[in-house]
Amino acid sequence: MSSDEPDVIVVGAGQAGMAVAYEVKRRGLQPILLDSGNRVGDTWRRRWDSLVLFTPGRFDSLPGLPFPTGADDYPGKDAVADYLDRYARQMDLRIRLGTEVTGVAGSFGSYTVSAGGRQHTAPQVVIATGPFHRPVIPSVAGGFDPAVTQLHTAEYRNPAGLPPGPVLVVGAGNSGCQVARELSASRAVHLSTGDRNPVLPQRILGRDFFWWAGLVRFDRITAQSRLGRRLQTRDPVFGDGPRRLARRCRVRLHPRLVGAEGRTARFTDGTTATVNSVVWATGFTVDHSLVTVPGVLDEYGRIRQQGGVTSSRGLYTIGLPWQRTRGSALLGFVGRDAADITDRISRDAAAARAAA
Repeated sequence: MSSDEPDVIVVGAGQAGMAVAYEVKRRGLQPILLDSGNRVGDTWRRRWDSLVLFTPGRFDSLPGLPFPTGADDYPGKDAVADYLDRYARQMDLRIRLGTEVTGVAGSFGSYTVSAGGRQHTAPQVVIATGPFHRPVIPSVAGGFDPAVTQLHTAEYRNPAGLPPGPVLVVGAGNSGCQVARELSASRAVHLSTGDRNPVLPQRILGRDFFWWAGLVRFDRITAQSRLGRRLQTRDPVFGDGPRRLARRCRVRLHPRLVGAEGRTARFTDGTTATVNSVVWATGFTVDHSLVTVPGVLDEYGRIRQQGGVTSSRGLYTIGLPWQRTRGSALLGFVGRDAADITDRISRDAAAARAAA
């Protein structure tokens, strides 16, 4: 095999893609990462300015390189982006930036990846594009007057990007609560909570929640366990949940948004709110439609996988929420999945060499 022919193509050079590429290199195989960004970490740089992780520095490291912050500090999004850029350089990962992948075809150990006007071939491919593909905005958004500014959290950067006056934040997960807290310092905020997610304290007896989670192996609960299946339906909010925001920041809470007309939002309990802007913290859908490998997509265009392994030999995923555990999509925990998947990749490569 020439030096230009990789053993493994990794689609996406975010935290998950780089973690698996590091493990692949460590096992003596040659990976290449393809990413549409112009710089490693761009996905993080594009997120809202005040975003901070809900995991402290001690739980934010990729394999082989500690995160450069205090163990109990909560890094912001730019610190994460800079860390990923440093990781790529320090681990000497082979990355082709500005290379959008438009197709993954083939099957059972022979794949062609179309990207940047070229065809790349490899016996094994890892889809590491993460879970944040298509922003979800409910159809009720169409009822608002065009004068009402509407942004998804994928577009939101800071309060200056919204007009003065009351704002409605729709969705009370971690993103919605962070954005609502920030906006409450400069304007009246309405928060539509929809389904009530459990709220967990950020710190307990002076230690971060994830320290305690590791102690009782909460972070090892698998996606297929009974508790894991329950947790997947209601992702917890860490730190300031809706009720605390109502008490401390004067955020007005509402149930699910069910209608909009002009500048008026209407909720399931019959209450209304008049707003000048709306921030949709309503999540994303996963879209793997660029993969045309026979039999691996479900009816929603998502890859069917079990712990990152698909039905087509040599095709894997990494970095999806609950791919194996709660930490599968988190910066400091994805390394576990990367090591497990790379063990499988290494075994497949050895079997292919033996059969050649």
